[in-house]
Amino acid sequence: MRAVLAWKETIRDQCIYDLAFKPDGSQLIIAAGLRVLVYDVADGTIIQPLKGHKDTVYCVAYAKDGKRFASGSADKSIIIWTSKLEGILRYTHNDSIQCVAYNPVTHQLASCSSGDFGLWSPEQKSVNKHKVSSKITCCGWTNDGQYLALGMMNGVVSIRNKNGEEKVKIERPGGSSSPIWSIVWNPSKDEHNDILAVADWGQKLSFYQLSGKQIGKDKTLTYDPCCVGYFSKGEYIVLGGSDKQASLYTKDGVRLGTIGEQSAWVWTCRVKPDSNFVVLGCQDGTIACYQLIFSTVHGLYKDRYAYRDSMTDVIVQHLITEQKVRIKCRELVKKIAIYRNRLAIQLPEKILIYELYSDDSSDMHYRIKEKICRKFECNLLVACSQHIILCQEKRLQSLSFTSVKEKEWVMESLIRYIKVIGGSPGREGLLVGLKNGAILKIFVDNPFPITLLKLSTSVRCLDMSASRNKLAVVDEHNTLLVYDVVSKELLFQEPNANSVAWNTQCEDMLCFSGNGYLNIKASNFPVHQQKMQGFMVGYNGSKIFCLHVYAMSAVEVPQSAPMYQYLERKMYKEAYQIACLGVTDSDWRDLATDALEGLDFDTAKKAFIRIRDLRYLELINSIEERKKRGESDNELFLADVYAYQGKFHEAAQLYKRTGHQPRALSMYTDLRQFEYAKDFVGATDPKSSRILMTKQADWAKSSKEPRAAAEMYLSAGEHLKAIDLIGEHGWEDMLIDIARKLDKAERELLAKCALHFKRLKHHGYASETYSKMGDLEALVQLHVETCHWEEAFSLAGKHPQFKNSVFVPYAQWLAEHDRFEEAQKAFHKAGRQNEAVKVLEQLTHNAVVENRFSDAGYYYWMLSMQCMDIARAESEAQRDEMLKKFESFQHLAELYHVYRSIQRYTDEPFSSHMPETLFNICRFLLNNLAKDIPPGISKVNTLYALAKQSRRLGAYKLARYSYEKLQELHVPSRFQDSVELGSLNIRSKPFHDSEDLIEGMMCYRCSTNNPLLNSQGSVCINCRQPFIYSASSYEVLPLVQFYLEEGVGDEEAVSLIDLEVPPADQRDARWQDVDHGELQTLRMNERLDDAEEDPFTAKMSFEQGGSTFVPVKVGRAALRSMSRRDVLIKRWPRPLNWEYFRSLLPDVSITMCPTCFKMFHSEDYELLVLQHNCCPYCRRPIDEQN
Repeated sequence: MRAVLAWKETIRDQCIYDLAFKPDGSQLIIAAGLRVLVYDVADGTIIQPLKGHKDTVYCVAYAKDGKRFASGSADKSIIIWTSKLEGILRYTHNDSIQCVAYNPVTHQLASCSSGDFGLWSPEQKSVNKHKVSSKITCCGWTNDGQYLALGMMNGVVSIRNKNGEEKVKIERPGGSSSPIWSIVWNPSKDEHNDILAVADWGQKLSFYQLSGKQIGKDKTLTYDPCCVGYFSKGEYIVLGGSDKQASLYTKDGVRLGTIGEQSAWVWTCRVKPDSNFVVLGCQDGTIACYQLIFSTVHGLYKDRYAYRDSMTDVIVQHLITEQKVRIKCRELVKKIAIYRNRLAIQLPEKILIYELYSDDSSDMHYRIKEKICRKFECNLLVACSQHIILCQEKRLQSLSFTSVKEKEWVMESLIRYIKVIGGSPGREGLLVGLKNGAILKIFVDNPFPITLLKLSTSVRCLDMSASRNKLAVVDEHNTLLVYDVVSKELLFQEPNANSVAWNTQCEDMLCFSGNGYLNIKASNFPVHQQKMQGFMVGYNGSKIFCLHVYAMSAVEVPQSAPMYQYLERKMYKEAYQIACLGVTDSDWRDLATDALEGLDFDTAKKAFIRIRDLRYLELINSIEERKKRGESDNELFLADVYAYQGKFHEAAQLYKRTGHQPRALSMYTDLRQFEYAKDFVGATDPKSSRILMTKQADWAKSSKEPRAAAEMYLSAGEHLKAIDLIGEHGWEDMLIDIARKLDKAERELLAKCALHFKRLKHHGYASETYSKMGDLEALVQLHVETCHWEEAFSLAGKHPQFKNSVFVPYAQWLAEHDRFEEAQKAFHKAGRQNEAVKVLEQLTHNAVVENRFSDAGYYYWMLSMQCMDIARAESEAQRDEMLKKFESFQHLAELYHVYRSIQRYTDEPFSSHMPETLFNICRFLLNNLAKDIPPGISKVNTLYALAKQSRRLGAYKLARYSYEKLQELHVPSRFQDSVELGSLNIRSKPFHDSEDLIEGMMCYRCSTNNPLLNSQGSVCINCRQPFIYSASSYEVLPLVQFYLEEGVGDEEAVSLIDLEVPPADQRDARWQDVDHGELQTLRMNERLDDAEEDPFTAKMSFEQGGSTFVPVKVGRAALRSMSRRDVLIKRWPRPLNWEYFRSLLPDVSITMCPTCFKMFHSEDYELLVLQHNCCPYCRRPIDEQN
């Protein structure tokens, strides 16, 4: 740092108490004697003296907006002046004015006297004044204008808000013996907190936060400070006082040097806004203006740059990674040198040697290795691995790190430039340039310098190439000279250079700067220029290190120009070396392409790897493989290269020249350049033309022009591809045209058409195509797949061999659509009896699980009929098994059929059945339930229903029996109360059943009255004759089953029964046979019985007390005596036998369903048929043919 005196003025016999700059820096306001003086800052001439005060002026201050300034005097008054130097306002205090300060934001004026301070702003008429306990010596506003700090004679700093209220009070330890003489707030915007610098006459400099907390310790001064101010933007502090000089300090209070020495106390100092000028005011009336000049202290080694910051810190910057590390020295840094892992810093009284923690090239951690505690005066400082080199004008000294002087060299002229050019540790070489033009090489361990060159002019800059073969010199005429070190020959020279550096990674490249340009020179090629500010100090790879003002930056400079210079001369390997220093991707591509065209495959491969171009790398690998196999035709290789580069016509000509025409043709077709391909082939080769047409169609297909592609395929005779393409896009019109034009012998193409029609769900066109082919099986399959069942049935009718192919899928389709009954019939029709049975079994199981007992009974009946159908076609053993199943299913069908009524009675709130019917049903079910009760049928529900109906109908004994049985079973909770109550109530009834009910259980064969519940089943306990029940009311019908004697067949029996009876009195018979189509009905004739003995009655007699059932067998005579009106016949299909029943009561009309052969009272049957329009048991519609 140097201070240069700009101007100096003296006002005789006046003390300069205060100074203030106009914010734009053009004027200086001075408090001197009774007057306020206005000076021109540029040259120190007085502009105008201002009169207005009657006593000494102590203080002045300028508003931040530059519109007005204020002066305060011992005459207790404040005068406000405009920027045009006119007084506009005066106000007074009770004591002399000590200091004034303008708020930087609101422009409110604080004026302080010995006993109070006032706050005034242009908007208000009066001045707000506040009393204080001690004389105020100085004041200052914070940067945001929120707080005002007051320094007092009693050693207190009081911080007030804008309203004058005290917020913080700082009491200095010296008290009134150390009055606060000057305070100032740091103007820096980088500081997080407001920092107040306080100078007192206890000879201390202190720093405080706005909160009153002290920052660091007090800095001891050797004089009484009279003024303190921040320099520039808060980086430094200017202090003046009783030592008769102004000094520069760091913002932390470290003294850096003297600004200017005076002959009297420095009473005030101010820094010109936004500049490096300082003005001092002294007790003897002297006003001095100084300019501070800060020199750059720095050092560079390869990519590490060390420079001074804030005068006391050293920052080491890694120019590649942009990492920075700050080393705080807390003293003025005078010189810096950096070399490899060493850093030397010269301070006023010592030199510090630092080293890196590790050898890592990116490591930025330094530690102190040695300290040389001596004061040195030198012009230049150079660091080596084990030495420090000091340059003092003509003398060079080599010192070890322990401060031992090992070598000294005295030059014949002043040393202008020195640089370490490397070498082994302890034996480094120095390049030295002298003012007389001599260039020397000095080794640290050698006392004798070596003269390399002798120029006629002074040396400004030097550098030696990486191999030490070439030397670059910049002389004082700014001319660059490059010499061969060995031969001393001048290789070339360039004008307008102020600095030069060789590339550390490339022997033939150097760069130099000058006149705002950066110049790069490779080998002996012309210089490449580009604009650059500052001057160049280093060149490493593609990075040029540029120093502009105080900032060092690494500029990435593409080495494109020298690379292209080498490429023009087809020097591919040299161009590659330049490219490795740093070029753009497009430069790498140009290098790779040029090398490839020059058939330098090795260089091309490396370049393509750098830009990661896999296509060209594959090409190069394939060429290398072909070379290994013995191929050596460079023209063919070049043709491949041209093809890859898009130079297709050149490639085609080379292919033709080397006899590889198919490659050219393949290239054009792959590129879809069919017109060029046709021109290349010519019109003489029809086969090639057809291949071209096919390839063109392939291209049209892939380029989303499928209709054009299809037409091209048809033109080229590729019908299959055309059909696939048309079908894929669903163009039925084109497809049916092709199908109609094709011959029926071309089955593959027609089948393809039909397949596409099926996929497009165009049933009519598919059917037409299959019909044209005559493929009936595929046609049937089509109708089945599209569910066109009518057409399928029609074909199956004409061609019985397809019956199975139609009805089985039809049945499956019905089953999938929940039409199971129709599905079962379809399976049956297709002859797939097993599937038919499975469907029915599943239906039955579902019905039972879902408590649909009516459906369950119906499905069991259908299962039984299915078993009978199967039995007809099976062998003897399997027939017996099927007939057993038939019997079992018939039995289950009847059980579920009757249980439906019980379930409805117990589970639903209302029942449509009469009590007598429910009573009969319960008894029938209990009589027929075996040990294994079928799933879904509840014995509890049955007994519960029977108990309720028995009690209602007077069968108290049976009711009591039912309740007792219920006690033995697990009764659901919903019946529990009812069963317990019923069990108690029934005990109050007589222990017998109603006579009418017992008479209803009379056997019509032996006239025995049977119990209401029979453990032997539904047979007479006496004759074992099975009871025949009505399938609706389940009353016992007056029917007796009879069997035919041996030798009498069914047909003969029917013919005998159908004969008219000879006796004349037969016209009095009581029965009429009324024929209703297929229904058989017996109706009573009202005439009286002749009481003639009936042969059938004689046949019914049997031995009493027999334990086995003796059936009624009749012969021809008995049959002949019967009337057709008396007999009901169950005409079961084979292999079952017909069953015959004779009615014994004339007053009962009975109807039998011709399908399921269930017997009903005629009135019940007719009513049920009217309700359901079908048989209630087998669900046969009344209008269906049997």
